[in-house]
Amino acid sequence: MTALCASEPSRDCPLCPRLHDFIAEWRQREPSWFNAPVPTFLPSEGDATVQLLIVGLAPGLRGANRTGRPFTGDYAGDLLYSTLISHGFARGEFKARPDDGLELVGTAITNAVRCVPPENKPVGAEIATCRTFLVPTIARFPNLRAVLALGSIAHQSTVRALGGRVAAYPFKHGGQLPAGGVTLFSSYHCSRYNTNTGVLTEAMFFSVFSQIAEFLRT
Repeated sequence: MTALCASEPSRDCPLCPRLHDFIAEWRQREPSWFNAPVPTFLPSEGDATVQLLIVGLAPGLRGANRTGRPFTGDYAGDLLYSTLISHGFARGEFKARPDDGLELVGTAITNAVRCVPPENKPVGAEIATCRTFLVPTIARFPNLRAVLALGSIAHQSTVRALGGRVAAYPFKHGGQLPAGGVTLFSSYHCSRYNTNTGVLTEAMFFSVFSQIAEFLRT
């Protein structure tokens, strides 16, 4: 039970003063928003069903920071959840609201940094500090087989959380490496910037999930 409690920061987590102050500012500006560390999105069937954990970078200001659910309320979620549904990792209809009834299947979604950072850019100390929650998050799933890191920063923090050295696990889109008792997959982040600039196409993103689905079938 200790690991379960430690895997989520408190609503007023003070460990990163810059992020704490930024959220406090937005609580004043938008009191109806979630404006707190965004908790891991879990399947209704429980932790023991989770075989895939997806690790993003951090909540978006008007996305998860507003809605309280990872990748909900901005473009990145549109692409992520449609891809999850198409591969059987989620069911229902994604309407970009935490009450839309969408459910994860054998999958959990979290962020390397749980609080929204100014300009979507957490600093190194914040990433390292929030790894005190990422490590027990990974540990809470007894049947975890695969972790998908979205983007190089999430990838590096996940490697460290799994006890590896970043130099030994270079980030590569479509990467697949054994690490810390699971298999670590990597993808470019599904941000609007990456898709608008062609760094990531829907087909490229779809392919990563096809790779994961195939791995989990074996």
